Amino acid sequence: MSIASIRRDYQLKSLSEQDVLSDPIHQFTIWWEEALTAEIDEVNAMTLSTTKADGRPTARIVLLKGYDENGFVFFTNYESHKGQELINKPFASLLFFWKELERQVRIEGICEKISPDESDAYFYSRPLGSRLGAWASPQSQVIPNRELLEKQAEELLLKYSEGVVPRPPHWGGFRVVPDSIELWQGRSNRLHDRILYTKEASNWDLARLAP
Repeated sequence: MSIASIRRDYQLKSLSEQDVLSDPIHQFTIWWEEALTAEIDEVNAMTLSTTKADGRPTARIVLLKGYDENGFVFFTNYESHKGQELINKPFASLLFFWKELERQVRIEGICEKISPDESDAYFYSRPLGSRLGAWASPQSQVIPNRELLEKQAEELLLKYSEGVVPRPPHWGGFRVVPDSIELWQGRSNRLHDRILYTKEASNWDLARLAP
């Protein structure tokens, strides 16, 4: 099979301006709950795109860990590539692709660190191994081999044998505060439905985009 011949005709649902709520966060909640009901694997996986110092875009998968009217939250090492990119150029794009529902959600906005208390609350809810891993891994740095990570993890396990692992000062959450949210519903013949919300002052404007 040639790559060019791979295609799928989307026919599950449609999306019109009359179908959606005026608030995109509330509308995202409807789609989120439908995605949960559909039992999509890694439903909270999203592509995070940032910008390097030289202007080149870069992207990777991260996990959504919470959202509300203030924005969408994920966690990382602040000294990692993405952490430093967001500190230096605090603009980000998020992309969810729920293929089982033939849907995408694109979110763009300013990225900011969440409060230390919020980062603490999530960090202490993580499994012990994940908390140790936040200390053991110098994320994005070049390392000689995997054995280094495993050795550091073993040493940390001994150090924190009672299970009380403090949150590393270089680890915490970011919140993407959206000013643009686009809903995409796959349709037949590539005539997809696209509804775009754009933040204007404290209100959201709604428009349909051509596919």
